[in-house]
Amino acid sequence: MIVRIFLPFAIGYFLSFLLRVVNAVIAPDLISELDLSAADLGLLTSTFFIAFALTQLPLGVLLDRYGPRKVESIFLVLAAVGAFLFSWAESFPLLILARALIGFGVSACMMAAFKAYVSWVPKERLALINGCHLAAGGLGAIAGTAPVEFLADFMGWRGVFIVLAVMALTISALIYIVIPRRGEVPASESVAKQIKDYGLVFKSPFFWRIMPFTVMSQAAFFSLQALWSGPWLRDVAGFERDIVAWGLTLIAIAVFTGFLVGGIVTDWMRRHKVSPITIGFYGMLLCMIPQALLLFEMNSFFLVSIVWMAFGLLGTAGYLIYPGFSQFFPSHLAGRVNTALNSFVFVVAFIGQWAVGAVIELWPAQASGGYAGEGYQAGIIMLLVAQALGVVWYYLFPMFKGK
Repeated sequence: MIVRIFLPFAIGYFLSFLLRVVNAVIAPDLISELDLSAADLGLLTSTFFIAFALTQLPLGVLLDRYGPRKVESIFLVLAAVGAFLFSWAESFPLLILARALIGFGVSACMMAAFKAYVSWVPKERLALINGCHLAAGGLGAIAGTAPVEFLADFMGWRGVFIVLAVMALTISALIYIVIPRRGEVPASESVAKQIKDYGLVFKSPFFWRIMPFTVMSQAAFFSLQALWSGPWLRDVAGFERDIVAWGLTLIAIAVFTGFLVGGIVTDWMRRHKVSPITIGFYGMLLCMIPQALLLFEMNSFFLVSIVWMAFGLLGTAGYLIYPGFSQFFPSHLAGRVNTALNSFVFVVAFIGQWAVGAVIELWPAQASGGYAGEGYQAGIIMLLVAQALGVVWYYLFPMFKGK
């Protein structure tokens, strides 16, 4: 039964992550065909995140009220519409609208699964099953690199999005048909009461202590891994497009490994009374090291790959906060507590990814047409400073609360 629950949701998250990172590969095509600036590219790609963020609070109510099967299957239809529109769009505003629809459509792919797992999986094993689910997203990140590059060469980037649209419709039907109906009786609480219960989350000191660092860390992870890693490999490391695609593949493999290992390690550490929150915090802290190393010149593909793979591996640590919250808060709030955190994460990810593009554009373009390395350095420093402020807040928060 667990496999019957896990596989459809995992495939949905595979598609969600693929759609999140695909622009890192097709960025040169978008830039050349539509004459996009760095800020335009950052805004276009990050629109996914702001659309994602805007759904999170109402999504929490919908998941706790109607269940993950109905909610995710309907949302994925929106993702299909967005992908079809993206494949057809000829103007920047239409691309923005399409990217927003994609963000809306896949916004339930992680939260719906986490909600379902709370109902079907013992609480002490949530970190493991969530880690396996996230690993499926890591596979999506891998599929969004060299395989997408190959497919784009064969049918063009527009053809890629037609394929992705068909996948979204297929997975929507799969989830609706295969997932059991258990737990789909509408909640006895009124919608007003469900919304009011968000106050239990937002009044929790436990939530506010770890939230800022989690948000800043994930914003940096999404900003770099989902978009700017590809242009960085091209403009700063100086790699050709095929080498960039393989570099992105290695990063994606590290992301997959991070998700999988994170779930296994967290499941093992629970026996020693170590919470997912603690593991996630120190993983996010370590993730700042490879980000700092990106500020220095590296001359070999091997060294560049090691640093970026370390970033991909450790960047997944922020996801461990979600099962930590699921264990801390009552199960009937599972959808709302995780979507509350997700709403902050994706708003700041939108700002971060766009802001990095705006900072990069402050420097003149290179003679080759790429962006200046100094711009990338400034953008990464901005992300590191934001994360450092989150760390300071984490350690000072008990003083503010008087405990």
